[in-house]
Amino acid sequence: MSGTRAAIRYAKAILEIAQSKGVAEAVSEDMKMIASTIKGNAELSSFIENPTLKVEQKQNALLEVFASANDVTKSLFRLLYENKRFEILEAIASEYNVLFDVMNGVEVAKVTTAIPMDAALEAKVLAKIATLSDKKITIENIVDPAIIGGFIITIGDKQYNASVANRLQVLKRELSN
Repeated sequence: MSGTRAAIRYAKAILEIAQSKGVAEAVSEDMKMIASTIKGNAELSSFIENPTLKVEQKQNALLEVFASANDVTKSLFRLLYENKRFEILEAIASEYNVLFDVMNGVEVAKVTTAIPMDAALEAKVLAKIATLSDKKITIENIVDPAIIGGFIITIGDKQYNASVANRLQVLKRELSN
């Protein structure tokens, strides 16, 4: 079974449990923290993925690192311990948040900018997003200096490209015709 399919199954199960206990939002906050912590910490990531470490060590470390997590989140650690699948924890956390957002009618807009967004650019982007989608939107900022300036918004299969690199491409095509 592929890691992604397994991660989706675990995420669905945890979301169902969290919903039944009325803590889906709290668990969502945990999952955001888990995903960003693992993604942003190479040491923790390689620790979790290390096949030579005992699963007890991994479970104990996660319970310590995420001590403030909801009991439902901690039950995921126990489940991964029993099934020896800690390496898919980050994928599960990400999938949980996707499912949670879908359940709440929230769409994620990936906004690519040359430098991290400031408040002024975020306001411009939100104004443009309002014309592209009528759902509640969460912004995920991706920094890519290659676009030179401006921004690219991707929501689902829709894309709005207002990057300087794109404008230069268009200009180049027009001049070569």
